[in-house]
Amino acid sequence: MRWLSSLVDQIIAEHPSGEILIESGASPSGTYHMGHLREIITCDAILLEIRGRGRQARHIQFADDLDALRKIPVNISAEFEKYLGKPLCDIPSPDGSDKSYAEFFLSDFINSAEVLGVEMEVVNSHEKYRSGYFVPAIEKVLSKLPEAKRTLETISGRKLDDHWSPIQIMEDGYLKNRKFISIDAESKQITYEDSSGVNQQVAYSDGNVKLDWRLDWPGRWWLMNVSVEPFGRDHASAGGSFETGREIMKVIYAAPAPTPVPYDFINRAGDTKKMSASKGTGIAASEAVMVLPPEVLRYFVLSFPPEKRLYFDQIDGTVRLVDEYAALSAKTDLTDDEKHTLFICTRGSNSRTVSRVPFSHLVASYQAALKNVEATLAIIKRTEHADVVGADKDIIVAELSFIQEWLDKWAPEDVKFTVQSETRRTDFSQDEQDYFSALANVLESAPANADGEWFHKAIYAFKGTSPVDPKNLFVSLYKLIINKSSGPRAGWFLSLLPRDWLIKRLRFEA
Repeated sequence: MRWLSSLVDQIIAEHPSGEILIESGASPSGTYHMGHLREIITCDAILLEIRGRGRQARHIQFADDLDALRKIPVNISAEFEKYLGKPLCDIPSPDGSDKSYAEFFLSDFINSAEVLGVEMEVVNSHEKYRSGYFVPAIEKVLSKLPEAKRTLETISGRKLDDHWSPIQIMEDGYLKNRKFISIDAESKQITYEDSSGVNQQVAYSDGNVKLDWRLDWPGRWWLMNVSVEPFGRDHASAGGSFETGREIMKVIYAAPAPTPVPYDFINRAGDTKKMSASKGTGIAASEAVMVLPPEVLRYFVLSFPPEKRLYFDQIDGTVRLVDEYAALSAKTDLTDDEKHTLFICTRGSNSRTVSRVPFSHLVASYQAALKNVEATLAIIKRTEHADVVGADKDIIVAELSFIQEWLDKWAPEDVKFTVQSETRRTDFSQDEQDYFSALANVLESAPANADGEWFHKAIYAFKGTSPVDPKNLFVSLYKLIINKSSGPRAGWFLSLLPRDWLIKRLRFEA
């Protein structure tokens, strides 16, 4: 994890003394997805690394819940269109509870962060504005509005149109862009022009005035003394919001901008567009932390520098990812970099939820055991992973809960199966019945330690000697045992099943 060490070298060089404040943030306008997790996991890794260097650090998640609702997410009723333009913190919860719309989505995200072990303090935008916290920033930027406007136009390379305003005004519970006229710092009043062209006054110390987002962001940095700011690559483009914010900090606040940590998106495998909460194209953060063990999800995010785009495959990618992490954590000759990676991914904890048994093996064993934990352990004891069961028993038990979630939420149908509790002779031809009977006779003399390869050869030996079409030798077995035409590798799968039970099933006695 050399990128992390290099980044923290830079952060400490730019902030040689005092506490280092890391800020993440998002608008709770819809379901938080894996892209949001990348930001807070990156922040948490930076936090741990800074503390490891003997420096004090905190991580703040700034919830932009005073933002107006701009569009209705696909999973929210169209009835919420009446709230468009209303602050997220003032809209009722989609589930009808006493939470706000913002709290409804934010609470799931906070729970996801806790599952991952991410340490962060949540700060709500509406509380800061309505308590008067933003007053100094509002006064400073509006007293230098010509300089602020010139800065935005120069850095962005575009002229602000006549409708642009440095502020939004709360009118009848909705945020409106209104023409700014003047500010009176003594009375804490702003004069603006309403939709009818009439001058109105409003207090700006109680949340009725909100800065335009390109002014709000640097205002927040200045007020909270933010040291480090990760943000999506869409904000990192030339003339983008970070560049304008950095210049606003210099021109208006005479202070340095935070150390930037731009990160690329997490896309679904095969998708060229980033995950979107409003469009429903994201993998929900709350779902991801249920399916992937915390250390594995952190490993996925942190294995590459933030600027690299990540692609996530919920099916094969999950299998490869879990097995890759398991192989790393099981190594006995770890390099210093690998030790560092494991420390950051586990937050220094010795508890593990990923065993040394391959993921696909656990999936098949768990289903073959009818999802009974003790039976699953018994099945694994009859395989080449028998020696692992004793040492990793508790870890395997913990991992099975994630496997259950994967089967429920992400696994493809061709991976799922259930061993049939009973079967009927009449569902099979006489040739198939004869084949099953002959295979049962062979299995009775199988060595006790017969593995998947032995079973595969035993099945394949019937090619040319049984009337059953060779391609159906395996298909018929799948149908007999799991009532499907395909399933796990047949030889290996049969080797997992209790031998006595399998022989009885082949003879239609079980």
